[in-house]
Amino acid sequence: MDSWEDDQAEQRSCLICGDRATGLHYGIISCEGCKGFFKRSICNKRVYRCSRDKNCEMSRKQRNRCQYCRLLKCLQMGMNRKAIREDGMPGGRNKSIGPVQISDEEIERIMSGQEFKDEANMPEHTWGNNGDSDHSSPGNGVSDGNQPSPASTLSSNRSVELNGYTAALREQYIGSAVAQHYQFLPHLFGYTAQPRSLYPQSHTLISQLVAAEELAPLGTPMLIEDGYRVTQVELFALLCRLADELLFRQISWIKKLPFFCELSIEDYTRLLSATWQELILLACLTVYSAQILGDLANVTDKYTPSDDELQGFSEDGMEVMEKLIYLFRKFHQLKVSNEEYACMKAINFLNQDIRGVTNISQLEQLNKRYWYVCQDYTEYKYPHQPKRFPEIMMCLPEIRCIAGKLVNVPLEQLPLLFKAVLHSSGTIVLKQGKSTDS
Repeated sequence: MDSWEDDQAEQRSCLICGDRATGLHYGIISCEGCKGFFKRSICNKRVYRCSRDKNCEMSRKQRNRCQYCRLLKCLQMGMNRKAIREDGMPGGRNKSIGPVQISDEEIERIMSGQEFKDEANMPEHTWGNNGDSDHSSPGNGVSDGNQPSPASTLSSNRSVELNGYTAALREQYIGSAVAQHYQFLPHLFGYTAQPRSLYPQSHTLISQLVAAEELAPLGTPMLIEDGYRVTQVELFALLCRLADELLFRQISWIKKLPFFCELSIEDYTRLLSATWQELILLACLTVYSAQILGDLANVTDKYTPSDDELQGFSEDGMEVMEKLIYLFRKFHQLKVSNEEYACMKAINFLNQDIRGVTNISQLEQLNKRYWYVCQDYTEYKYPHQPKRFPEIMMCLPEIRCIAGKLVNVPLEQLPLLFKAVLHSSGTIVLKQGKSTDS
């Protein structure tokens, strides 16, 4: 009897980390945390590294310390990758799929990324809905909050072909009417840039947007003397001061917008209240990235988190960290210009889906205007990068998703989050720079 009770108790524990199991996930009994981690790792084709000897302890408190060993144990215990694919098919999850035993060679191919390299002929971003997960990522088009996901319109019956519209229609939209926020995002998959000269209206509108920006370096002091050890409280206070300065710059930006008189103060207030985190994040990823990855990273390097902080780092924090590192790398590769940044910012800000806005038709008109302006500019400025416009537009739903999930990260975990993100992002950028130089 005791043996049977022990077996029952073990079945209620996650086979990966020992935390409380919530059911059968991808073929084995596991907790929500390990279920989500496995799905993100496979869907996003993650390749991790272990800094020890690839046998790190897996427990509820230790599981976030080594992603390599966590994924390795998921595979060794029989988590089924096919179940993830079935999960995203019509009809929901395939509960008949059980655990699998795969060879050490196949596990090594997954852990090294070789299996993903063999699929390199597939698009980098699938942006498909992967079933029941609430996570959004480069392989997932789900976004949080009350606002509908731009990528969720993939199944919409409304279809506007970007490739075939005429110059007359294009000029009409640069000056007038418009449709649903981001409604063209799904059609970027089949998008092909057409060489053309820059429309005069586009040049004027972009110049006005750039003129509204404060592009000078951030004024918040971020210099720390050598040998000084930054505390969690000090780093948190610095992050708050930076957020204050960035928010103040967004308020000043609104007042300088070329269309400032076309919307009410009430609508601007609602728009800013709903998008300020997204605007700040976009600014940090683009125009202020050198300072963030330089000066701020130097400060975070002088902060050493305690064991309690490391062990208590949340699943939400891990997810946000992974997404931010991905975006820093992506934006570093794209090298977004000030003109593109100004357009992306305006498009993200002019969101008629935000609850409470009154002048929806005008918001739609302005949103489409700058969508076409940005497209026109990228096609003209980067004729040898035909996929550039869809790539930068596809970053906007990711930024929105991260901003929505960032509010779930406990405030006391933000110093550790930023330290991890900036350290990893800085390392990636440094490696990419060296490879470019060579």
